[in-house]
Amino acid sequence: PAVTSPCKILKCNSEFWAATSGSHHLGTEEAPEFCTALRAYAHCTRRTARTCRGDLAYHSAVHGIDDLMVQHNCSKDGPTSQPRLRTLPPGDSQERSDSPEICHYEKSFHKHSAAPNYTHCGLFGDPHLRTFTDTFQTCKVQGAWPLIDNNYLNVQVTNTPVLPGSTATATSKLTIIFKSFQECVDQKVYQAEMDELPAAFADGSKNGGDKHGANSLKITEKVSGQHIEIQAKYIGTTIVVRQVGRYLTFAVRMPEEVVNAVEDRDSQGLYLCLRGCPLNQQIDFQTIRSAQATEGRARRKGPSVPAPPEAFTYETATAKCREKLPVEDLYFQSCVFDLLTTGDVNFMLAAYYAFEDVKMLHSNKDKLHLYERTRDLSPGNTAPSGTPPTLWVALLCLSQCWLCLL
Repeated sequence: PAVTSPCKILKCNSEFWAATSGSHHLGTEEAPEFCTALRAYAHCTRRTARTCRGDLAYHSAVHGIDDLMVQHNCSKDGPTSQPRLRTLPPGDSQERSDSPEICHYEKSFHKHSAAPNYTHCGLFGDPHLRTFTDTFQTCKVQGAWPLIDNNYLNVQVTNTPVLPGSTATATSKLTIIFKSFQECVDQKVYQAEMDELPAAFADGSKNGGDKHGANSLKITEKVSGQHIEIQAKYIGTTIVVRQVGRYLTFAVRMPEEVVNAVEDRDSQGLYLCLRGCPLNQQIDFQTIRSAQATEGRARRKGPSVPAPPEAFTYETATAKCREKLPVEDLYFQSCVFDLLTTGDVNFMLAAYYAFEDVKMLHSNKDKLHLYERTRDLSPGNTAPSGTPPTLWVALLCLSQCWLCLL
């Protein structure tokens, strides 16, 4: 059965936005209608409070309601029906194209210094994590985990079991909070869930709000319900979110300066994109892959390896992944791993699109492919499949030269 979140904060947000579109342009005689909608918003959040504990978008909405109540002198007592107010007039800040220089990262932060060093982090599949330092891990991380937590934004993912009772998990929910920044953007929350990939922030807007540099934060829908891109120019950051099959993938390109902008450095241990998954949440990829490759023999001798949920064998999974991922790097190995543990061919597409996002977002084209560290040579003095051919040739030549010297 599909996993759905009982927290209905997205519904509360969208209802409030529908009721108050253009409300910041209302005359004073219409202010009571805004307060009515705001009370209805507060009532909606209270109804879903029990199921939203720990939800970042929920807590952001609750704090935002309190702030708006004070700003508009709204009483907490009164009617809560939701009037439909008029839409934004032409020329609203949603369409504004001019922005202060401070709202363009490269122009404002690096006038007299070298170009920023960009880094990449991605999460996809069952789930596989590529950190900002190009470390590749396969993790368990069931439940809610912070991917990014710095002075400018927070990203949290929720991973749920792919099948009831399965140890395989995948990302079913994603919350991104862009914090209010100077004259550029208001605080904005983006939230996606399985079968719900909005092309707007939780309040229905598509940019940074009413501030002068609002368009330094924008959402663009690339493929309806499947692929969105968020540009945060004021921090030089690009985020790509996809829904592949039933689950979500995440990829980001971010300047190193922004990555490390954390007030409490001791808390970075929970920042998965920077520190990686905790050791007790990591899966030994080589051991699992070895077990998968010998699974057929193990079954014939008496099964010591659990059966996969469907008919993929190591050979058929390898052949399927090679259709989209011809280079046998860790993205390819992740694809094979996921097909064997989930039996869902969409995980092959998740690995493929994750690598496509790396090609688009990674600043160092020499580091696109990642390979396993090899422990031992395979039989017959051949290179392990994860070893890049050029590196193997170089090592072979070096060993031959050393023998000549001896």
